[in-house]
Amino acid sequence: MSPTELTALLAFCTAVSFTPGPNTMLSTALAANHGLRPALRFCLAVPAGWTLLMLACGLGLGALVLSLPALRWSVKLLGVAYMVWLAWKLSRSAQLAKVDASRLTIGFWNGVGLQFLNIKAWMLALTLSAGWVVSAAGQPSTNPGERLAIICGLMVFFAFSSNFSYALMGSLLRSVLSKGNRLLWFNRTMALVLLVTALWMLTV
Repeated sequence: MSPTELTALLAFCTAVSFTPGPNTMLSTALAANHGLRPALRFCLAVPAGWTLLMLACGLGLGALVLSLPALRWSVKLLGVAYMVWLAWKLSRSAQLAKVDASRLTIGFWNGVGLQFLNIKAWMLALTLSAGWVVSAAGQPSTNPGERLAIICGLMVFFAFSSNFSYALMGSLLRSVLSKGNRLLWFNRTMALVLLVTALWMLTV
């Protein structure tokens, strides 16, 4: 991979990883409600799930999803339904909590599976697969396996860094949110952002 390609890849990964999305909003909300340590499971699940998704796209799953509209819509609708459910659970939480099944919690494997329902993750994986794995500077790549390994390594770093940053921000807000109804309104705001994201997922 040339220095120019690598620079473009780093800029692209930075932009898409640190902009708000389902993962970063959930990282913030989980840390604000449960603390940084419980949120770390989700922060680790995101790069793990995304790497599996990227590998699947690099091996042809992405092309299959794009070629079958019914499958593509199934992924979208399942993702939207899950996001709406998470938003509903989040909007009902009014107290700071440790791990409590009655409130919003997302385990490691749930976080991994969420990546396969996250249309933003699909778009990112498909873009990287088409633009950096199977092609190089507009020409067919001669080393797609090596490129796929580089991209997966970079995205593990970026996916964890971005979600941990948002989780850290959420954990720092805990003392502020513990007063009055602040947490409830924070959670409802996060829930609204998740709902807006879910609606956006239907349009792409």
